[in-house]
Parts: sequence; structure tokens; C-alpha cells
Amino acid sequence: MQFLAPMNRARCRRHDVWTAPALLAAGSLLCSVLGAQTVRVDITPGHAVNHFVPEQALGSGVDRIPVEAIDRDLTKPVLDRVFQAGWHPVTYRQNTDLAVEAWHWNPEGTWSDPSGQGYFTGSDHSTGFIRHSFGYALPHRGVTRNDGTGTVGYSRITDGDENTYWKSNPYLTSHFTGEDDALHPQWVILDVANDSLVDTLKIAWAEPYAKKYLIQYWTGTDPIHNPTHGTWITFPLGVITDGAGGTVTLQLSKAPQVARFIRIWMTQSSNTCDTHGSGDPRNCAGYAIREIYLGTTSKDGVFHDLLRHTADQEQTATYSSSIDPWHTPDSAVNKNEAQVGFDLFFQSGVTQGLPAMMPIAMLYDTPDNAAAEVRYLENHKYPISYIEMGEEADGQYMLPEDYAALYLEYAAALRKVDPNLKLGGPSFQGVNQDIEVWPDAQSRTSWLGRFLDYLKQHDRMQELQFFSFEHYPYEPCRISWANLYDEPELIGHIMQVWRNDGLPHDLPIYLTESNLSSSTSETYMDIFGGLWLADYIGSYLNAGGNAVYYFHYLPLKMERGCNDSAGTFGMFKVGADYQIEQPLSQFFASQMINREWLQSGGGEHTLVPAETDVDDGAGHHLVTAYAVQRPDGEWSVMLINKDQQNSHKLHLAFQNQQASGESALTGTVHEAIFGSGQYHWLPAHRDFNAHQPQALNTAANIYVDGKAEPDGPAVTRNFEAQKNTEYDLPPASIVVIRGKLSPQ
Repeated sequence: MQFLAPMNRARCRRHDVWTAPALLAAGSLLCSVLGAQTVRVDITPGHAVNHFVPEQALGSGVDRIPVEAIDRDLTKPVLDRVFQAGWHPVTYRQNTDLAVEAWHWNPEGTWSDPSGQGYFTGSDHSTGFIRHSFGYALPHRGVTRNDGTGTVGYSRITDGDENTYWKSNPYLTSHFTGEDDALHPQWVILDVANDSLVDTLKIAWAEPYAKKYLIQYWTGTDPIHNPTHGTWITFPLGVITDGAGGTVTLQLSKAPQVARFIRIWMTQSSNTCDTHGSGDPRNCAGYAIREIYLGTTSKDGVFHDLLRHTADQEQTATYSSSIDPWHTPDSAVNKNEAQVGFDLFFQSGVTQGLPAMMPIAMLYDTPDNAAAEVRYLENHKYPISYIEMGEEADGQYMLPEDYAALYLEYAAALRKVDPNLKLGGPSFQGVNQDIEVWPDAQSRTSWLGRFLDYLKQHDRMQELQFFSFEHYPYEPCRISWANLYDEPELIGHIMQVWRNDGLPHDLPIYLTESNLSSSTSETYMDIFGGLWLADYIGSYLNAGGNAVYYFHYLPLKMERGCNDSAGTFGMFKVGADYQIEQPLSQFFASQMINREWLQSGGGEHTLVPAETDVDDGAGHHLVTAYAVQRPDGEWSVMLINKDQQNSHKLHLAFQNQQASGESALTGTVHEAIFGSGQYHWLPAHRDFNAHQPQALNTAANIYVDGKAEPDGPAVTRNFEAQKNTEYDLPPASIVVIRGKLSPQ
């Protein structure tokens, strides 16, 4: 809102909020003669911004977690506490795609190679109880680190061992896509960490090798995270049209060229078979590289390598377009963490008998394994609402056309099992801006736009029945109180971005995973975390979202988080045995949303516009409001006061633009308050010791004393309201007011 010059301002009675007299007289500013400001709720017919049923639209997520957490959490005493938060349907998060692993959703199954290795397909008819399931590391990995494996694993392209090799995903070749391989170029990128002079590239090819490829360098800062801020330039001698395989040494230019990022862009394969033999066509499709060396050649003809070749994260980093999901029973498995076994998931009661959104692994798996998974679920009569196709392909740096090709291949396999499945994705990682990729031939850079275009070009848009993304709005370890003001704009903006990218207006938008940030911290347990959650859920629904899932549903232990603070993604503080010790701020915020604002177990709610202009003088809205008409006929307004120290008094005014006058809540009104007066997080205190023995450097030892005091619950009351009733919003609080309207 724009204000008049200071000399023309009149001051409201409370909290130094200034308004212009002329606008005040016109009723355009939210400051009343009684000293309270006004929340205006638009109840004009046809002005509603959303309609939703909480039992379908407000759920939560269960991810890969420690095995001991699975065994302790999925029990009736714990789940009964969890259910008190009021969330409804569950989305099962699929983590092996992020970890560059093949998912054995069923420990029982068959291998493609009779020798007992290759491509694994879980058994769809086994009778054993699946309690845990695990991911198997891929031996033909070509990426050092990505947004799922930031400090874990390594690439086989610069591991110093020419007996190992990277291989691309065979499902992205013409044998499976039905398209020319040039339409799905595969690539690897070297990051030499600093600008360096290079003129020679040495490639030790495996089988199959590239017959046609380009060697390029990047002109910008970072082609992975800033793909539109630079250009790939082909080296003067970097066009290869008749590659012969083996170990080749390529002169890239006559004089050394300054470069940091080098890309090999492969468009035609030899289709020769890898070390696993010719018995499976997947062994003979794609591209494979044993090792890459980069540097300069001196005048005496001697090559000088710049790269670091080591089988760990210290190697010269590489990125790859895709990875062959071939693996063996001996591939590395993290037995400390697991995906919840399907039988335990559905039979434990965590789904509350509601259909669950289930995932299939897609980036590093096979269509056969995905189809077998759905057969297993349906054979066991487990209720499925939706199938989410893969996990965070953007964080694995996969190009949209490659993801789209896999999406259609997997969709075809799943439709053979059940043509009525509701499929969707791509389950984007949490971002605040459009996801961009290197420009294509038409200069298009939007990941989502190009994915949608691919489906349209193949007349398969009907295969996308919902769009899903994740939301982690804040940069890890850099959260201040002021960030709390940003959430409505952040979620509203990214929702509009997706629509601008071409999402059909009638395609459901599901937010399948969310919390403050991708890294936990003390902020999660602070009242900040609860205020953000309420504001975020209201903002998302206000932006037209169809379903949202809180993350993480099950109790988790504290872990070392940002800035050496303790944090957890869960709603509870738990002990060493996962016994719940106390609820945290997001638990109480969940109750305020699901049990106070909304009608638990009710039908369709109507969300209408509500606005307030309680301002801090710097353009920040200190109070946000979300108003619904519930199935029981009550109007319910959730107000979030993000002012840390100050309370605010407000009137509630309900306006129908088709009628004169205003309505208000009168008669018996219910009020619920949860804020800094009911909850305060006290972080763990410990003396500074920069070199504490590693044996003592554990979360249990360091953070044992952190606790909330007071630790809730929300306070509630019923009282008789009049048209001029003022409602008090305590500092840092969520307040729900609900009741019946008086006649206008």
C-alpha cells in the first residue's frame, strides 16, 4: 500500500501504524477509530479462491529414515500421538532416486542375468512380510555429487581405475524410446575446480562408445546451477564424427584454452556390448567411459594430466546425464536407513485407512520393476490414490526430454497393469524460481515447459494427471526472522511460475513434500517453525493448490543441523529409544490448522479472500489472514501474527460486494491461540570445545538438554461476540476465530 507524504499522515492508536486520513475515511485502510485494525473477508458469491476437502487435501509424508525409527515409530502408541496433529492422507517418499541407487522395494525378486546380477525386478507375488526395503548403489555411476548425494559416493569416470566405468541409461536409447539417439544426447561434464589452460583430452572408452560426439567448454560460471548464464562452445578441434573407441587422445585446440567445465556431448553410439555380454540388449545400448584425463601436451609430445583420480569425493568432480541401473547383489547397501516396507506401511495404520500416494523409482530403475511394484500393491488390496513418477529429476541434473522419455516408457508399463492409475510428477526439489536448463534448438530454457512440450508432441499429455513439486523455501543456515514475512509471496510466485510454464489450468497441483529448508536446525523447533507452517499452508491453498503434504510425519531424533544447532524434521522431541518426550511447535501449528481452523472430518471447505494491512513500516505484512466457510456453516479465520514482540487488535469484517454493509461474527464465537505465550524453545547449552573427542561428538551428548518450556497446548475459549468485538493477536502467534455471521 502506498502512503501519503509524512505531513499528511494521521497516526493509528496502536503500534505506530500510520494511515492517510483521506483513505481512512474512504474505508480503504485497515485502521479503525477504536484503535483496532480490520481484517476484511470477501464473501461475495463467485469470489472464492479455492474449494477443498481436508481429508483429501491436507496430508503428510513418510520418507526413508533410520531402521530403528521405522521399528519404533510404526507402532500404535506412537501413531496415536502422531494422529493428534490432524493430518490425513500419506505420501510415501521415494529416496533411492536421490541417492543414485536401484530400489529393491521387495527384497525378493529376480535378476535379468541368470548368474544373479544385472537388472532387478521385485517379486509381485511373494508372501513374506516386507518390513524394510533398501537401495543398491550403482557400480556404473558417473556423478561425484549432486543435490541428493552431496557428500556421498563417487564417479567411476575419475576414480583412477580403468576396470570400472560409467554407463548411460539404456532406456534413453532408440531401442526403448523409438527415437533417434541424437534426440536424447548423453553427456558427462568435468569440473576442474578452477580456470585452467587445457588443450588435450584423453578418453578411455568402454563399450559401447560414442561414434559421434562434441568436446565443449563453458563460458559462464557454473553450467549445472546457472545453466542460462553462459554458453557451451565446441573446441576448434572438438568435433568427432568417426569415433573408434579404445583409448583416444584428442587435441582440442592448437593453443591452450582457459576452461573450468568440459562437456562431452554424445549423439551416436557404437551399440557394442559392455562387459556384461550380449545376452541383454540393455548391455549394448548407450555410452560407457572408463576414465577421462584432461590437461596439456608439451612440445616434446608428453601429456600432462590436471585431474585428480581417486575413488572418493576428492576426485575431480564429474556430472553425468544418466546412469545405467545395472548392479549386483554385492552392490553397497546402507543398512542403517531404509524405506518403510510396503506391508508394514499399510498394515501399521499410518495411512489411517486412506488411499496413499505411492512412488515408483524411475531415474535409476526399470519399467519392469515399477510394474511389479504396482501389481504387488494391488494384489494385496492396498489402496492407492496416485503414483508419483520418480523423485527430483531436476536435482539429478536430468534434461527434461530424458525424464519425459522415461516417464512415457514407465507410464506404458504401468498402464498394462492398471489403465486407471493416476500418474504424475516430476516431484521437483524445492525451488523459488523457474527451473532452467541449457537452451535447446528453439532457445527454450524452462525445464517444465520443455517436459510438457515433449508430452504434447507425442500426444501423451493425458498421461500427466497431476503435477507435483516440493517446497523448501529458505536457504539452509541463513534463516532470519524476516524470512517469515516472505512465505506468502514465495509460494504464490512459484505456483504462478508453474502455470506460466504451461500447466493446464485444470491439472491438479500437489505439493508433496515441504518444510523450512533442506537442512534442519533449531529454527524448526522454535515458534518460528510453527508460524511458518500455518502461513505456508494457508498461502498454498490461497494460491489454488489442490493437496499439500507436511514433512516429516514420523518422530525423528535430533541431529546436528545448521550453525551447529540441533534440529529435526519431525513434530516431536524423542528420546534415545524414540519415546516421545514432548511435542514441538509444528505439532501445535498442525493442530491449529487441522483441528481449529478446519472442520476435522468435514466435507468441502470454501476458501475466500482475506486481507489485512498490519505493516511494520518497511513493507512487511505483520499479520496474514486465511478465511474459510466450513461444512458446518461456520466461518473460520486463521490469523498469523508474525510480529515478535507486539500484539495487535483487529476487527473482522465480512463483505459481500453484491449487498450493502458489512457482517461480523456474532453470538457464540470460538477462539484458539497458540503463540510465544504458550510455547518457547530453549536450545541445548554446552560449553565450547573445538576439539571434543569424536566419541562424545554425538547428537545425544551435545543436544540432550534442548527442550520447549512452556510446551503448549493452545488455549481456547468460547465467548459472546458483537459486531464491534476486537480480537487480540498476541506476539508471534496463530489465532483462529470462528463462528456464525450476523445479517448484513
